[in-house]
Amino acid sequence: MKSLIMENAEPFLFRGDNLGFLLIHGFTGTPKEMRLLGNYLHYQGHTVLGIRLAGHATHIEDMRRASWQDWLASVEDGVNMLRSSCSKVISVGLSMGGTLSMLAAANYPLDAAVAISTPYQLDDKRLPLLRPLSLVMPYMSKGESDMLDEEQKAAHANYTAYPTRSIIELDKLLAETRRRIPEISIPVLLIHSKADQGVPFVNLERFLTHLNTPVKKKLELEKSGHVVTEDIERETVFHTISDFVNKVID
Repeated sequence: MKSLIMENAEPFLFRGDNLGFLLIHGFTGTPKEMRLLGNYLHYQGHTVLGIRLAGHATHIEDMRRASWQDWLASVEDGVNMLRSSCSKVISVGLSMGGTLSMLAAANYPLDAAVAISTPYQLDDKRLPLLRPLSLVMPYMSKGESDMLDEEQKAAHANYTAYPTRSIIELDKLLAETRRRIPEISIPVLLIHSKADQGVPFVNLERFLTHLNTPVKKKLELEKSGHVVTEDIERETVFHTISDFVNKVID
């Protein structure tokens, strides 16, 4: 039987010690964009679970049918799976995955959270028009990728368009996350590139302003595009995440 999941976009589990990392990919993305980070963390000896969000990495029509609650349920599944074998669990998300990482930090028993290239809100005047627009334009085209690593860019696995209805769900997810951010009390690391053309860099400061947790750190990158986990400064990202977790986890 032919696989339903896109080639090289499968979820992954690397078994290691009692420190578990939940890796959450982004909007229209796949677990592949978190795999290099997963390999790095597993090499450090840790347990790593790279989940597949509902409606992703199969067919774009599947994503149109998914709600933001379905995406959060995928994250909750991952938290529960890691909690069954790990004493400490860290969520690490890219883009919308970072939003889900923040919301998970408010909802579930996590020990730290990392949000990478993460939107705090959508700055688009077309948002009120999306619902009627989705009836006549089910998909919106993507711009050119801003990734500088040509090899990773060519191998990147994702949907090639945005389901219009899914953008509405993303906006709802962001609103719920903004509402819950003040409740986060665990250590948080925020990572963003100044060259990100997908999610403006200003979103990093928006999160920092509204986070009340006593331990919040940031890493500002200079060159990478939106998917920093696959781009030219990824090794800096990986080292920073590892160092952060080693410092805040007993």
